[in-house]
Parts: sequence; structure tokens; C-alpha cells
Amino acid sequence: MGEVKVPCDKYWGAQTQRSYNNFKIGKEKMPIELIHSYAVLKKACAIANNKLGILEDEKKDAICKVSDEMLSGKLDNNFPLSVFQTGSGTHTNMNVNEVISNRGNELLGDIMLHPNDVVNMSQSSNDTFSTAMRISAVCEIEDKLLPEIDELIITLEGLENENKDVIKIGRTHLQDAVPIKFSQEISGYRFMLKGSKEMLLSSLENLKKLSIGGTAVGTGLNAPDEFDNEVTNILSKLLKKEFYPSHNKFYSMTSFNDLVFAHGALKALAADLMKISNDIRWLASGPRCGLGEISIPENEPGSSIMPGKVNPTQCEAMAMVAVQVISNDVAVGFAASQGNFELNVFMPVCIYNFLQSVRLLTDSIRSFNKNCVSGIKINEQKSLEYLERTLMTATALNPYIGYEKAAKVSKEAFTKGWSLKRAVVELGFLTESEAEIVLDPKKMI
Repeated sequence: MGEVKVPCDKYWGAQTQRSYNNFKIGKEKMPIELIHSYAVLKKACAIANNKLGILEDEKKDAICKVSDEMLSGKLDNNFPLSVFQTGSGTHTNMNVNEVISNRGNELLGDIMLHPNDVVNMSQSSNDTFSTAMRISAVCEIEDKLLPEIDELIITLEGLENENKDVIKIGRTHLQDAVPIKFSQEISGYRFMLKGSKEMLLSSLENLKKLSIGGTAVGTGLNAPDEFDNEVTNILSKLLKKEFYPSHNKFYSMTSFNDLVFAHGALKALAADLMKISNDIRWLASGPRCGLGEISIPENEPGSSIMPGKVNPTQCEAMAMVAVQVISNDVAVGFAASQGNFELNVFMPVCIYNFLQSVRLLTDSIRSFNKNCVSGIKINEQKSLEYLERTLMTATALNPYIGYEKAAKVSKEAFTKGWSLKRAVVELGFLTESEAEIVLDPKKMI
């Protein structure tokens, strides 16, 4: 195709440069998490090829050394390609191959590593890109997202224990309902997170079945026997996670229903985090003219014009992340539906959105926990005030005087501005001592 100029201070080569020149689309670059997963994959492939007797020790060692440099972040500025490139990710595979080749040859002091013949030995872009996608998805969920979920669960457990005796008014339809303990309300949030964690863990099993060894179309052409088993065994040792060869490479190179399923769990987590963050900002609304049942940390000024205003900014950030993740789910699902014959050619946009969701959820949960949830304080006085004013504790009268009379008590109390206890006594349905017992909020939770 003729000559192409490549920057002398970079390790990439002609194929990378052609992609860089031809796809100046947007600011979105290939996620570095994917590049690092490619690094460990190339290392595993080199070790496997060496073990199977088709790659010399010296070349294997050079590939491994450069892969380790990539993993350390030392070479991060050598991966400039747009997400919106070839749908197979071939340009990114060759970007990785060229960087490893040129840096490796620099270390060797000789031209021994050819990007296609040596670094890409026994591989294709089609099976390596889809494998790197799954490796990055597993590592980011297991190593980064799940620990942040666990930390938030611990914080919520602490809030439960601190407020196990505090009773507040429950709410349904944004209207007063019967009493509930703060600890019970918080336990609902905690179980949402536990449920999301369980769904994510269940999704990881399918993601750990890799397409490596399928080469171009799933047949394994140009890959030696047992290459897939060797690579997955090596990856398992390097990453301390159990990876397996896909039993059907024709499936795993054209279908990404495992990523769709896993992102569904990410979407479910986002939906619950939206609910939790919205509840917290409602409960903290005020400080004088809102619900004000809780207070949250005052992290920064909330207005450029209203002095003293403080806003629930961490809740708002979490809610916006949830919107982005739920939107990303559409892109992941749509991209995964675009498998044609033996290949899906929407892989880059699929993994870009997937990894963005994991990254945003990881960061936002950490920020939400540190800057909001860990500093929540319960306003017991306000909670007691609402309990004394609510009419919904009239529900507890039903077994004693029936629904119709209880409704009359509630209406009388509301109309005349009385307490429920006074209304039920004035109407002659219960004695004062009976009303005291029946309308005790502690007996309703």
C-alpha cells in the first residue's frame, strides 16, 4: 500500500498509523483496560507457543517482557486508536502486535519479532479481540467493581446497626404509610446490592469461556493442537482466575450473549443505585422545608447565587451514572445482535460501552460511599415529629374497630387537627388506655 510515516517516538507501526489516519472519529479511544488484557493474552500466547515447541525461548522472553511493560502502564501512550474502526478490532490487535514487536526488537538489539509471524503466532484478530474483551470484563468486575459494592454494603450495615431502634414513617406513592424502622429501610438497600452482586457473580462463569484458538473463523487454522487449553491454563495462573476454552469457537466468536447477560446485571445494579440515591436525596431534602429525616455531608457550595445552599450532589452524580449505564445497555445489546456468519463486527463499540459502565459504577459507588453514605446522620427528632403527626397509623385500628370506623377516625383527626388517639377516644371507639396501646408505633414494625 506504499509508505506511511510513523512518529519516531512511538512503538506502533504502519498498520496502526493507517488506522490512526483513516479513523479520526470522535474522542473515544480503545479502553486501556482492554489493552492491558491484550498484553496478558499476548504473554500467555507466547508462553503457550513456546511450550508447544513453535516459538524460541528468546522471542518468548522478549514478548513477555514487553507485555509486562504494557501491564505496568509504561507504554500506555502507544495505543491511540479510535473505538470507531474496523468492527473486528483488527487495528487494535495489530497496534498491540506492532508495539510488542518494535519494543521487543529494541530490547533484543535485533529484528527478531515480526508483528504477524511471531507476536500474532497461532492467533487471529477475531479470536484474540473477543478473548481480550472477556478477560477485561471479568477482571474489571471482579477486581474493581465487586470490592466497591462490598464496601458500600459494609457502610450500610453500620448504618443499620447504629439506627436499629429508630422508628420513622414509611412512605408509598410518595404519601404517608405505616411506620418502619430506619434499619429496615436501609436493609432494603443492602439487599439490593447483595442481589446485584450475586447476579454479577453468576454472569462471570460464561465470560470466563474464551474463544482463543479459534483463529479466523473458529476452525483453529494455523493454531497447534491444545493451544486453547494451554493459553487458558496460563491465563488462569497469571491472573489467578479460572478461564476455560470455549467448547464451540463458532459460537463464542460471533455471539456475545454472555456480555449482554453480564451488562444486564450492571443495568440492574444501576437501577437499584438510582433508587437508593433518589431515596437519600428525598430524605435529606430541606434543610427546613423538605423531609429532613436525614442529613448528608456538606461537601461543597450548592449555588452560585443562594448563600448557604448545599445540594445532594453525590446522589445526583450517582443518578447520572445510572442513566448512562442503562443507556449503555442498549448499545451493548444492539452491538451483540450484529453477528454475521462467523464474526461479530461490532466488537469495539460493544466492549467500549461495557467497560465504561463498569468503570463508572466502580468510581461512582466509591465516591457515593465515601462522600455521602458514610456521613449520613439520622434526625430522630424529625422522625418522631412525623410519627406523631401521621394519620396512617390508623391502620393499626382496623382489627379492633374495623376499616370503616378507622377511616372515620382518620378523617376526624385530619379535619379537626387532632391526634389519632384523641379522635378515636372522642368518637368513643376506644378508651384512652386502649388507644395508647393500639397506636404505639413500636408495635407496628
